[in-house]
Amino acid sequence: QLQLVESGGGLVQPGGSLRLSCAASGFNLDYYGIGWFRHAPGKEREGVSYISGSVGNTGYLDIVKGRFTISRDNAKNTVYLQMNDLKPEDTAVYYCAAAPLDSNWYNGLSPRLYDYWGQGTQVTVCS
Repeated sequence: QLQLVESGGGLVQPGGSLRLSCAASGFNLDYYGIGWFRHAPGKEREGVSYISGSVGNTGYLDIVKGRFTISRDNAKNTVYLQMNDLKPEDTAVYYCAAAPLDSNWYNGLSPRLYDYWGQGTQVTVCS
């Protein structure tokens, strides 16, 4: 059974950091790219970052560039999202999703690209 499980969310003060993990089971991430998305109450779901391929082609939402870093450890079948200098507006449920490597990664921040989704992890940034 193909499954993605997010972890690492929590409550953090503004300026703090969190590292989210997306662990895959039932399939080999060597053949998939991963995107991170977030959904805040009253807002549309938005793509935050993606990573495709073993070389690590990456993309970011403009407002997180320089603060968030996506990486992958294929040996652990896991993708990470390091989030630094967190702001209250980063508060949301964060989801990871998987798409085959031969997808059109020009659309890497579009949820329509992805076939498999995790259940999400809550990130709350407040003082």
